[in-house]
Amino acid sequence: MNLRSYDELVKSKHRLSLLLFLFLSCTSSLFSLLSTVNNKMFLSVPLAGITLLSLGGLIFTLLNRLRLDNILNIYAFLLGLLWAWHITLKYQAIGGDDKNFLLISLFSLFFISAIAFSANFTAFLLHVLPAGIMIVYFDQLHNLLRIVFIIALPMTGLALHHILQKRSDAFTRRLVDNLYIEREKFSDLSMIDPLTSLYNRRGLENKWASTQPPAANQQHFVLLMDIDHFKAYNDNYGHTMGDQALVRVAAAIRDTVRSRDIVVRYGGEEFLVLLTHVERAYAIKVAQRIQEQVLALEIPHLFNENVSTQVTLSTGISPLEALDWMGAVDRADHALYRAKHNGRNTIEYKDAPLPEPSQTASLA
Repeated sequence: MNLRSYDELVKSKHRLSLLLFLFLSCTSSLFSLLSTVNNKMFLSVPLAGITLLSLGGLIFTLLNRLRLDNILNIYAFLLGLLWAWHITLKYQAIGGDDKNFLLISLFSLFFISAIAFSANFTAFLLHVLPAGIMIVYFDQLHNLLRIVFIIALPMTGLALHHILQKRSDAFTRRLVDNLYIEREKFSDLSMIDPLTSLYNRRGLENKWASTQPPAANQQHFVLLMDIDHFKAYNDNYGHTMGDQALVRVAAAIRDTVRSRDIVVRYGGEEFLVLLTHVERAYAIKVAQRIQEQVLALEIPHLFNENVSTQVTLSTGISPLEALDWMGAVDRADHALYRAKHNGRNTIEYKDAPLPEPSQTASLA
């Protein structure tokens, strides 16, 4: 889960609160029609408005996926005003003597609000205050203690619940944010070669998939490089020295290319560089500079004596045609085999003919 999905969860909670509130309001308004005044059904304008607004709101909410936190407050306040108006009209129709009607109305409003707005203290206040003020006014302190109890108990409980909910939401947001950061960190680590700190193959694929692909109408090149006679290096100098050599070669490659170029440890002793928006001559020049920088490291390699007594690189170059990534790597790999066949510490372009299979079998 990330912050976006958590926000979607909060949005869903507001939506459910609004649906529950509108359903309870519609049900209460229909029930109020059954409560007669002088043995007659009492249908007031505000009661009809509550029914129509609740039904319309239910349909609107079911058909729309908009943010509903502000709409929830608007509905709460409008229906609260309509209930206050209805209670006023009905109390006057009763004759102003039945104080129990006021208590029942107040309790009903607080009951609906407490159920629907348990997680939204603002909407709760907007709904109950208009009618609550009217009821206190009409009661004229006859049932002061009961009214105070009916008002104070749910308001205190909801206020405390609101504070706890805010703290819980803040904690959850921090937790989700931290989890998302940790997930990104581990995801990044899984795409980075731990020895050289370059991208690995998975990192290359992810980088290629997540970034804007280079323009197909411009030239881009893949450089595939391999350390010459590296198996002999490991066998004679040991894997610890081999790892140190890999780290130094990786750093030399990374420091030679541009910051926007992608550098990958493609295999054990194989490295890949993606050069974007460059000419062929520039790609060849970069490959030459990399070879010079690796040779300048002066890493001893006595078992590379046919080429040099230091660590060297062979390089194959291929253009990235029609953004065919795997095709370009395959062509660069063939060019790399030719570089091995032609004496190592050389650079081959993809156009040259391939050596015979019997000759490439021993190239390592």
